[in-house]
Order: sequence, then C-alpha cells, then structure tokens
Amino acid sequence: MLRRIGDKIVNRQKIHQVIDQILELRGQGMSQQEVANQLGIDRTFVSRLETIGEVRKGARIALIGFPIKNCPELEAVARQEGIDYCLLMSEQERWHFVESKTGVELFNQITEMIALLRQYDIVIILGSNMRIKLVETLLDKEVIGIQIGESPIADDRYVNPEDLRTIIRQLRY
Repeated sequence: MLRRIGDKIVNRQKIHQVIDQILELRGQGMSQQEVANQLGIDRTFVSRLETIGEVRKGARIALIGFPIKNCPELEAVARQEGIDYCLLMSEQERWHFVESKTGVELFNQITEMIALLRQYDIVIILGSNMRIKLVETLLDKEVIGIQIGESPIADDRYVNPEDLRTIIRQLRY
C-alpha cells in the first residue's frame, strides 16, 4: 500500500479513504467547500476529483418533499438513481426546522435553499398542490410535481419508492 515517489512515501490506502469520505459527504448533500473545510483540503481538489470521476453529463436533478413518511427509503432510491440533491422531511422534521430558527434565520435559510435549487436543471417536488405551484413559481426551470395530497397536509404521506424510481429513470433517458 505504500509507494515511493521521489523523496516521499505515499500511503495509497489513506488516499482511497479520503476519496471515499469526500464522495460520501458530497453524496449526503454537502457543498464542495463544506467537504473541503471538514477534511482540511482544498475545494478545487474536490472539484477536480469529481470531474475525473464524472460518468455522465446532463441534467442535474434535485428532489425535495414534505411531509414524507418513508424518507429513508426514498433517499436510498435517490442515491441509487444518482439524484444530485435530496431534501426530504417528515411533518415533525419540517416543524422542527421552522421552530428552531428565528424569523431572520428561517428567511435566510429558505432564500439559500431557493438559490441552491435554481442551480439544478430539474427539480422533483413531492408535496401538496399548493407547494408544487409555489416551487414552480419560485424556480425558473423544469419542475416535476408529484402531488401527495391537497393543501394543507398535516400528516406524513407514504410515497411508493418504485414510482419515484420510474419517474427519475424517465427523466434520465
């Protein structure tokens, strides 16, 4: 696992571990800068690493939804299908998100989320009819709305993972 390069001894296993950490954190939705800061590396390294390993070009897809009963299941499908950004919340998580912030903090975070979503080519939203219309209005891109109920929705809704997988695959090909 050790390799001599000039005067240096390089540990290939350590390199692989760091690369795996980078990909895991990026897959969890962290920005390149956040990953670089956490691991003590340069952001451009993260970017170049992703460029080297990029398998596809094309539409970048984000998935958002609430209130969702089976978030972990849908997040697994999103990971398996190469979704670039995923934010799913249960009703309890949604209320915690709102109540744990001041008005200014909440406004700033929502504004940042909108700016982030505008970076994607396609946004899939799982939500009420009203939330879908709101997202369509806020984003200047293709929005695929999957209505899980009429507004207001006060309880978590189950979304069939295979239905989501089918939609994602249709968007990819």
